[in-house]
Parts: sequence; C-alpha cells; structure tokens
Amino acid sequence: MTERTELCPGAAFDAALGGAHCEVMSGGASTRLPLERWLGPPDATDHQLLLARCHGPTLDVGCGPGRLTAALLARGVTAVGIDLSEVAVQRTLERGATALRRDVFGSIPSLGQWHHVLLADGNVGIGGDPVRLLRRSRQLVRKGGTVVVELAAPGTGVRRERVRLRVHGRISAPFDWANVAVDGVTQLAWAAGLEPVAVDEVGGRWAAVLRRPDLALPQVWA
Repeated sequence: MTERTELCPGAAFDAALGGAHCEVMSGGASTRLPLERWLGPPDATDHQLLLARCHGPTLDVGCGPGRLTAALLARGVTAVGIDLSEVAVQRTLERGATALRRDVFGSIPSLGQWHHVLLADGNVGIGGDPVRLLRRSRQLVRKGGTVVVELAAPGTGVRRERVRLRVHGRISAPFDWANVAVDGVTQLAWAAGLEPVAVDEVGGRWAAVLRRPDLALPQVWA
C-alpha cells in the first residue's frame, strides 16, 4: 500500500504523544522518536547534563510532554514550558507544571528576564535555522543568562534538512529541521551573539552552555 501525505506535522506529533509509534524520515533513513524517554520521568543524564544547569527562572522551549519543566519545578526552580502542540501542553499541565501553547518567535512572557532558556532533546534544530533560534533565545534571557543546548555527538557539524514524520502508516508534510553537533555549536553561538562557556558529555549525551554577555559582542554573520 502506498503511503499518503495527509497529516500536518503537528497532528503527527500529537498522535505520537498519544502513544502511536512515530518515525522521523530524512534522506531515505528513518529514526524512531524516543517517546519512552520523553513520556517518562527524567533520567540521571537529564538531571546531570541539563537540569543541574538551571538555577533560576527557566523557559523550556519545545517542552513536549513536560518531563523537564516538571522536574525543574520539583527542584524549586520557576519554569514554564512552551510548545506548539496542544497535546504536549496538556501533558505538561497534567504533570503539575506550567505550560503555554506558544511559538518561540511569537509573544513570550517575561521577555529578556529569564535566567535560562532550555533547548533539550535537539530542539536547537527547531525551524531549521539554529542561528535564528539562538538569537531569539538571547533576546529571551537577561544579561548574563544562559542558553542550555543539547547537541548531537561530535563529528557531523550542522546539518539542515527537510524531514517528515511517519505515524499510523501515514507521512506528514515536510518541515525544516537542523541537527547541531558539538563541533558545530561554537560558530553558531558567536553568530547569535552568545558566548560558549561549557561543553559537557554525560551518559553518551552532549550539551553546551551559551551565555548572553553583559556587554554586546561584535556582530558575526552566519
């Protein structure tokens, strides 16, 4: 049977959060979304690599079902998750955390006042333009605030691609995404006006901490 393009990406993602098997299709290859990890509680790597970096008010961008937003709240940290998915927002609320259905490039509360922006689970790839997203993240945090970015393992730099989701035997319309590896983040950070201050590996996963300087950096074009 021929698969048909009949789902918008958001509907496909909502179905996945409801428990459906979902794959990301790119360049002739497919990878299963790690839904078990996203839907479960944070693991030890989440705590050491990501959550331990967030000590003050944190905006969790692309929060999904809210495992990290809720865990920050449990640590006594003010946190708000944002996601375009209604199902993701509802899942986060069910965990007892705060979430809003928002586009990161749209209206965001407390603009320029967040201590941290969290881009976990490869969410630096949202929209396929990491520099644009990091520049927006810089606008969201206060001076001296940080952007905590989960990255792919070293070796692949930055790959921009058009991907689809496959769920229930149907394929979504294509959308833009980017895969950012450890060896690609420094150039992106400087281009976005952020200062790389740390790169760590825990449990086979990687993350960088990018700081908004107190003073303006020289403009670097991507």
